[in-house]
Amino acid sequence: MFPAAQPILTCAGAHALERRRFAGDAAGEWLAMQQAGAAVGGAVLADMMEIGGFPAAGRLLVVAGKGHNGGDALIAAAEILRRETTASADVLLVYGVQALRPLALRAWQELQQEFPTRVRAVTLRSLAAGYAIVLDGLFGYRYRPPLDERAKTVLRRVNALPVRLRAAVDLPSGWEAPDAFQADFTYATGIVKSPLLGLANAGRLRYLDLGFFAPGDRSDMLVLTDQALDPLRGWRDPAADKRQHGHVFVLGGSRDYPGAVLMTVLAALRSGAGLVTAFVPETLVPAFAARAPEGIWVGWPETPAGGLALEGRHLLIERMDRADAFVMGPGLGRDRESLALVRDLVTAVSSPVLLDADALQPEIVRSARSALVLTPHAGEFARIAGRLDVGKFARKTGATVVLKGPITRIAHDRRQFHSFFGGPVLARGGSGDLLAGVIGAQLASTPADPLAAACRGVVWHGRAADALARKHGAVAVRTTQVLDFLGPVLKDWGHERRDERTAGLPGAERASEHWPHHAESHSEGMG
Repeated sequence: MFPAAQPILTCAGAHALERRRFAGDAAGEWLAMQQAGAAVGGAVLADMMEIGGFPAAGRLLVVAGKGHNGGDALIAAAEILRRETTASADVLLVYGVQALRPLALRAWQELQQEFPTRVRAVTLRSLAAGYAIVLDGLFGYRYRPPLDERAKTVLRRVNALPVRLRAAVDLPSGWEAPDAFQADFTYATGIVKSPLLGLANAGRLRYLDLGFFAPGDRSDMLVLTDQALDPLRGWRDPAADKRQHGHVFVLGGSRDYPGAVLMTVLAALRSGAGLVTAFVPETLVPAFAARAPEGIWVGWPETPAGGLALEGRHLLIERMDRADAFVMGPGLGRDRESLALVRDLVTAVSSPVLLDADALQPEIVRSARSALVLTPHAGEFARIAGRLDVGKFARKTGATVVLKGPITRIAHDRRQFHSFFGGPVLARGGSGDLLAGVIGAQLASTPADPLAAACRGVVWHGRAADALARKHGAVAVRTTQVLDFLGPVLKDWGHERRDERTAGLPGAERASEHWPHHAESHSEGMG
């Protein structure tokens, strides 16, 4: 299994795993609940930074059901109260304290004991006018429709409240029911359950890796983790030459779209490539070389429309043995001669090729002779794949397909990797051009492993986007500012991973010290 990803399970698969690992082990279940709740609390506060952080003296609301999902939410509230010392919490026990299962009751009692003056039990009638955060812990993945009348009433009321951030624990209660909880974020704890993918009311997804899986646990559906970046976090070889870090060739640009290829080159330069050679329309070279003097800029003859002309073919062919990987397409445009050029070139090169933007044409994909990485958005994917889904298309072509979207999916052979990193800060022109450069640099450094290069590039790009949004928000930023956060996210991995796995636990204990690595998640939603 790819070491930086964890299995995505069906609800039945998650339940079976839990039964094997936690049946009768109350201590292990309690520790898992503490991990999950503390990780949710920390992650919610981190995501709130995108809209200015938790407000001074803010109030949060916990909507708790009977079971462990409610316990997770109560422990998450405790973590938030520890970190935000002026905050207070309202707790709505939907079915009453007498209905709480033992561990959820313990979580409620410990919350009251630790914060006796900052926590109050509320009813629907005594809810505040608005909240900074609502934590949805009513039902977990073992919920079965339909919603009962009390749950419908509660969820309608909670959905109507003014709230800055609505957070669902593991799955939004009610799932796809008309009255289901409307989440801004859903935090999958330990295991991602497959119904969460594509769930409209789940909002943005976060996976909190609690260390429950062993490296040998296999699945064809996986979620990527921050560990994909670990190969970039060590020391570089002190005797290394620039050529050892990969030489990427970038081909693209046109009079109509001059900026796209520049962004790709900038991203490749900032993503660890030892050398970047860019083949662009000759009239663009002076400005581009001034903007990025580290690159090797090769001026290409232009068509009358300002695209790349066929007569420049020799410029790349005579140098192609120097390349470890190629990126073709950013800013290329639809000039027929330029498209014919790319089609010809992909039949000639032997190093792996990333095709992006207008180079994503069916005839170009079919003509390629080397390993392919394709980076389409939904419209481009429909153009090259027709009615095939991403998995079938990847198997048919043998390519590694990076299907960009709110959840970016990387399909290779029979496996699909899902990235929850990034967000709407990337919903702006040029984001895909940066991604092409980031992946291209990784592809040049590990040309024999296009899948790892694609996964690493997607995670790095998404993590940098998250960091940008938390620093400056998602609105008043420029696309290229993502590049400024590629470095910082490589350096903060220890803090983030520690928060996910050990926040709030006595002695910062890790679950792996108490049960085998492949131990399952706690049971949730036993309501």
